[in-house]
Amino acid sequence: MKKKLLMIGISSALLTACITDPYTGESSLGKTAMGGGIGAATGAGIGTLFGGNDLKNAGWGALAGGVVGAAVGAYMDHQQQEMQQSLQGTGIEVQRTSQNTLNLTMPSSVTFAFDSATLTPQAQSALDSVAKILNQYPDSTITVTGHTDDVGADSYNQVLSERRAASVSSYLAQHGVNFSRLTQQGMGERMPKVPNINEANRGQNRRVELAIVANNNAGAAQQQQQQQQQQQQQQNPPQQQGYPQQQSYPQQPSYPQQQGYPQQPSYPQQQYNYPQ
Repeated sequence: MKKKLLMIGISSALLTACITDPYTGESSLGKTAMGGGIGAATGAGIGTLFGGNDLKNAGWGALAGGVVGAAVGAYMDHQQQEMQQSLQGTGIEVQRTSQNTLNLTMPSSVTFAFDSATLTPQAQSALDSVAKILNQYPDSTITVTGHTDDVGADSYNQVLSERRAASVSSYLAQHGVNFSRLTQQGMGERMPKVPNINEANRGQNRRVELAIVANNNAGAAQQQQQQQQQQQQQQNPPQQQGYPQQQSYPQQPSYPQQQGYPQQPSYPQQQYNYPQ
């Protein structure tokens, strides 16, 4: 019987992973639930490594993994939405490349002039928005990667890509993003986005990418806070306001009692003395 109930719990965690969104307070599916399902599956696998009752350990692992995965999913869902809204119209591409990873692609038309590692005013304005959102979602790491096209020597392009990645990383750090979260690297011309067959394609390959990867505990604080709020609401439900009492109408004035009519005067009885 216990095994049956445990299997039901594992199945529920794997199939639905429907966890309350800590930001909206609503239960939802989508990427958040998918993250919960992935976390549940991973947790189930890890749970069996502890020995003993494998089914029991898998059950606890699935439930714990489902909660963690859903929290990370919600965390990245909201960060993605804010990035897309903030960067709309800037030319910066925002993509969710995996459950816990958000990728920003900054083309050369936005970031740098030709053969330069100096950020343009347009790039600085966009990075201001990026830094603000990153500071609101601190449970992640950011890898900044520079890329170039195939024009020029490979060694020169390698150095240029590193300088461009360093410019973006330094700008974010100057605007409040913890430097320990940032990693920078240059790939030169080794990883083109599209074939370098014409100038339009080369423009796409001259880019800087930001890979934002959520930590394992991302969203845990928000999830815990939401659960505490729900517990408080259950313990102290809001009291229903009573309806206002109906106003009592003023009593009708009592009318004076009718005075009785005066009694008619009694007439003296006539005495008749008849002769005997």
